[in-house]
Amino acid sequence: MPVYKAKDMEATPDVVNPNVMMMQFGGDLIKVGIVTYKTGETPPPHIHPNDEQWIYMLEGRVAHLLDEEIINVGPGDLVYIPRNTVHGISLLENPCKFITFKSPAGSGGLSEDYTAVPNVAELQRRLAAAS
Repeated sequence: MPVYKAKDMEATPDVVNPNVMMMQFGGDLIKVGIVTYKTGETPPPHIHPNDEQWIYMLEGRVAHLLDEEIINVGPGDLVYIPRNTVHGISLLENPCKFITFKSPAGSGGLSEDYTAVPNVAELQRRLAAAS
């Protein structure tokens, strides 16, 4: 069984935003990653038609859009995002760091199932107002 040691992990660029480096790994059924975002680096609100996702917040606080609701989350909070749920974040504290788990594993890349939503500008305005 592989064990990944934090001191040995290498970050790879996010396919959606290459400025964001992620430590991401894919197994047979699930992919996992450690993600750090700074102001201006978060992806726009989107959906995952194929992936369900869990996020466990390690540091920082964010306004988290889940469909129509915006909820403030921080260290120790666990967020579940079902498939086809519109979601996105806006940083309340800089930086934010979390562990995320997605299934299915696909290629192992965390961003491979990002799908744009038509009302992204409106959703970004709502998230900015919540910040």
